[in-house]
Amino acid sequence: MSKTPGWNQVDHQSAGRPVAGFRIPTAGLVIVSFVALLYLVELVNTLAGNRLDAAGVQPREVDGLDGILFAPVLHEGWAHLAANTVPLLVFGFLILLSSIARWVAVTVVVWVVGGVGVWLTGGDHTVHIGASGLAFGWLVYLLVRGLFSHSVRQVLLGLVLLFLYGGVLVGVFPGQPGVSWQGHLFGAVGGVLAAWWLGQRDRNGRTAALK
Repeated sequence: MSKTPGWNQVDHQSAGRPVAGFRIPTAGLVIVSFVALLYLVELVNTLAGNRLDAAGVQPREVDGLDGILFAPVLHEGWAHLAANTVPLLVFGFLILLSSIARWVAVTVVVWVVGGVGVWLTGGDHTVHIGASGLAFGWLVYLLVRGLFSHSVRQVLLGLVLLFLYGGVLVGVFPGQPGVSWQGHLFGAVGGVLAAWWLGQRDRNGRTAALK
């Protein structure tokens, strides 16, 4: 007889749990390497006279579609990159504690949804760059994943993160000149979708295991 997994069971199942052999130093190494790549790209961009900035998302321009791929690794100067560094390190590290595969899946969803959303809704004749949309997506994923996976532990972590970083969520609203609120908004949407998709997959896997 099958039994539907409940909230009390999830913390003892595989959802969100570090895979065998996965260690904190590995999570740290992966996210530090990713952020180091961003700094390398910014160095190349600086040496190139910031010409790479034009490769960002250009809303509703066919030539700007490839910006969906490149925009999150480009920044408008070192200050822009520095502002994104700590959030990327913290949120990326926390997701990587589950597994590299989980981090990659969340990142792909946030990257694509955020980029497509900006391309569809961004202002005319603008170029959108920066990893802040990625940071917003990672944060929102961490905030809501426990609701979809039915994990008390993840919900509690989400509440802690909401207390510490909840104020940045106002960035999904328009109002600050020069800031891509669309990137923040659709990055956050991507985070919710990733949490829903992966949470559903985890629950289905647990249900099948109990049959």
